Amino acid sequence: MKQIHLAAHFPGVNNTTVWSDPKAGSHIDFASFAHLARTAERAKFDFFFLAEGLRLREQGGQIYDLDVVGRPDTFTVLAALAAVTERIGLTGTINSTFNEPYEVARQFASLDHLSAGRAGWNVVTSWDAFTGENFRRGGYLAAEDRYARAESFLRTAWELFDTWHGDEIVADAQSGRFLREPGPGKFRRQDAFFDIAGQFNVPRSPQGRPVILQAGDSNEGREFAAATADAIFGRHATRDEGRAFYRDVKDRLAKYGRTENQLLILPAATFILADTDAEANELAHEVRRAQISGPTALRFLEQVWNRDLSGYDPDGPLPDVDPVLGEHTVARGRASVRMFRDPQATVAEWRALADEKKLSVRELVIAVGGRQDLIGSPATIADTINDLVQNDAADGFILVPHVTPGGLDDFADRVVPLLQERGVFRSEYTGTTLREHLGLDA
Repeated sequence: MKQIHLAAHFPGVNNTTVWSDPKAGSHIDFASFAHLARTAERAKFDFFFLAEGLRLREQGGQIYDLDVVGRPDTFTVLAALAAVTERIGLTGTINSTFNEPYEVARQFASLDHLSAGRAGWNVVTSWDAFTGENFRRGGYLAAEDRYARAESFLRTAWELFDTWHGDEIVADAQSGRFLREPGPGKFRRQDAFFDIAGQFNVPRSPQGRPVILQAGDSNEGREFAAATADAIFGRHATRDEGRAFYRDVKDRLAKYGRTENQLLILPAATFILADTDAEANELAHEVRRAQISGPTALRFLEQVWNRDLSGYDPDGPLPDVDPVLGEHTVARGRASVRMFRDPQATVAEWRALADEKKLSVRELVIAVGGRQDLIGSPATIADTINDLVQNDAADGFILVPHVTPGGLDDFADRVVPLLQERGVFRSEYTGTTLREHLGLDA
């Protein structure tokens, strides 16, 4: 049987988070990050995953309500977590559009040293000028240029990591000094995106290179992952969608000289856990309504309609106006806009669904955007995860709790032991590095 891989996602405040729950804590206090990471480590998860936001998002010219708490720097948090954990991998999202390879490679090599080989990098691109305004270059890149830059960025970082590979320390007989031959860290990279040369100043780290994750779902994103990634942070958590995505990506590996076990498919999955399936379904309904208030539902619709819908009743019917096509001026900086490539088709589909089931705006958004992936008793969730992995819909899951930081506690205490009893999840760590946890070659 396949062994299941599990990771814990600290999402920050977003549309999966019920920040109003009395059990919810701070999303910026280090104690919250430490609690979730330690819980995941206690449960023997492969890694802790930290998302990144480079700008507070806006909608209708105002800061989006779920972004008001802000988000601290990824490397700072992961470096601090390295000091309070021992075995769990520490993975973070770092953008390839607005950063520089030397700087990012140096930070990841340092994190890998500090954590004794537990660093992982989720490589992402940025699609909008809204985020770019925070950076010197500004602007944005077309889709084909984003992925071209991302691949060049990643391969440049790899060259930097590898500059110390194979070098030997030798002693100079006359001076008594220890020298490294042929010279530490020398590099030269010149292409359409980068023209850099110099010396990389961080010795080769325990993993050599951090584990690479990629989160793109487009054809370009899948191709980029097949060529370069160790794991995909996906969003297809159902059996049919998962199997199709799994097969599509795995079938792309051969042309890059890679085998299927060199790339893991790890969808993000939210979960609702209770003593019985009936109680879990009831709780899931409550959580969905807490996640999607009336104002949040209207804001979600604005991302597709691309117009101000504040005058509509969230408990009334869908707007009878058509979406505004072209540049998104209402939902600036909202990544979810990218998921709706054909607003007219999406609106038509939603109207049909709302008419068929007599759904209000809020009920429609709950139906299409507030779904939990795993709902049930501990036994039901354990069976579902195992079924999806054994049937090649995934290699494991990156779990996203709806309450931070304690939302993973029950899963660790009640679901993980059942997976261990089935023999599909480790009872103890057998390796020390993240690559070893994931079964990847060094």
